[in-house]
Amino acid sequence: MTPTQPNVPQDRVPAGSEAGLEAADQQEVTRLCVESAVMLMQHGAESTLVESVARRLGEALGVERIEVAIMANAITLTSLHEGRCITTVRRIQDHGINMHVVTEVQRAMLCVEEGSLDRAGYRKHLSEIHPYRYPRWLVVLGIGLSCACFARLAGADLASCGVVFVASSVAMAVRQQVSAMHFNPFIAFFASAFVATSIAGWGAILRIGATPRPAMAASVLLLVPGFPLINAVSDMVKGYINTGLSRGMMAILLSLATCGGILLAMTAWKVWGWL
Repeated sequence: MTPTQPNVPQDRVPAGSEAGLEAADQQEVTRLCVESAVMLMQHGAESTLVESVARRLGEALGVERIEVAIMANAITLTSLHEGRCITTVRRIQDHGINMHVVTEVQRAMLCVEEGSLDRAGYRKHLSEIHPYRYPRWLVVLGIGLSCACFARLAGADLASCGVVFVASSVAMAVRQQVSAMHFNPFIAFFASAFVATSIAGWGAILRIGATPRPAMAASVLLLVPGFPLINAVSDMVKGYINTGLSRGMMAILLSLATCGGILLAMTAWKVWGWL
């Protein structure tokens, strides 16, 4: 009589994973994890989200553990499986904030966890993710309207709101053009601030509207680096001090470039509308 075997609980295999990964398979999983992390970091995701997505993706694809070290301009990722340890480093190049890319990478990772995407499917989906950008004219129009609305909330009259609309729209167009020419972002912010303040200042010189102060202030609101500042605080609060400090310093430098453009325009046209 054959003795019955005791019921031993088996470890759950994550959806989409493969038992007994070979070294080549582990290398591919490591590559997919680090490419996903870099894509998230390049498009404005916070550090906590980057590490979480990389770890969950690696475990869903069959790796025992994923360790991530996030720095200001690079990501180091290590995968551990059956005693093997594979480490890779990728450099980060800022591609601008784009939440479409961030959400698409997260959705793909969730599909792997659910089992609807395997490794090959995830690789194909990742290669098809491209930043979605609105038409430039639509962005210019939206920025102009939003800054004009802020001016109205600050007490500006309708004529001054019209000046703000023109100033901020032109400034956004200048920012887009300078960025398209691959200049340093500090130059783009400096030039945009100079143009916006100049137009708003000439509105004050020509006496277009009775409220030049809120008009000049609202015309440069498009240059407030709110997203980098939020990410910087979030990273530092959650323990990612290095990335938080680097993002915070970047936001401060962008603000200084904006202040430089504003001061140059006020000095050139001798219009101190904020005082």
